[in-house]
Amino acid sequence: MKTPTVDTEKVPVVVAQDAIFVPFILNGSGIDYHTNDNIKFLKNSFAVVLPVSDSISIGIENLKTFLIANPKQKITITGYATSDEKNTTSFENLGLARANDIKKYFVSKGLLASQFDTKGTITDKWKTSSDTLLGPAEYKFEALEAAPAVSTDEWVILKDKINGDPLILHFNTNKSSDKLTDVEKQKVADLVKYMEHVKDALILAVGHTDDVGNRDSNVALGQKRAEFSKNYLSKKGIDGARITTESKGPDEPIGENTTKEGKANNRRTVITIK
Repeated sequence: MKTPTVDTEKVPVVVAQDAIFVPFILNGSGIDYHTNDNIKFLKNSFAVVLPVSDSISIGIENLKTFLIANPKQKITITGYATSDEKNTTSFENLGLARANDIKKYFVSKGLLASQFDTKGTITDKWKTSSDTLLGPAEYKFEALEAAPAVSTDEWVILKDKINGDPLILHFNTNKSSDKLTDVEKQKVADLVKYMEHVKDALILAVGHTDDVGNRDSNVALGQKRAEFSKNYLSKKGIDGARITTESKGPDEPIGENTTKEGKANNRRTVITIK
């Protein structure tokens, strides 16, 4: 028995072709924008092909918002050109001319020229579609310095104030005095306020002397000055158990010991928060 012949439809074989694109990427600290479309240039031309696509326009608007919020941000645009292209511009190479035209386009959209630098690079080849180069540019974001931490803690701020410009009590030779200026009285008030509110805080009082006499005597004198300062602060309401004293004697002068004024500056006690 003869087997009937069945016609089979021939299905054409479809070969998938790789999509040709160079993504437009804006990637820095605080911005990450990608699209598969990109800014284009005709072969041998420095000018951005207009109009650009909607996805590129959206990326540029995102970049504008980002740069307004980060005025110290700098971006380097590196433009590329292939070695077989002709440079008819006044720029050093066609890649640099393209980078500058991208910058010019960004500025026309409201971005600040001062936030962009440009470079140009020649390469052997670049992805093209017919006679059009696809996105021959890269955007490098300069790392932003981290903003210093701003403390809103009243007591941290007060401690920084006290230690940044500490209370310094000066002494006549072999003598001590509790006659303070208005500025010094305010510094004492700041110390009292801080110690009342920061219960585990300690004060350090360090006595210093000039270099008159032998060192051992001066170390002992510096200790007496530190103890005098401790007693003075205790009278102002600070628990003496929270005040540590020590002496540097003549070892850390801040003035010249060859002058009367320098010696007077060296006879002191420096009071800080530990």
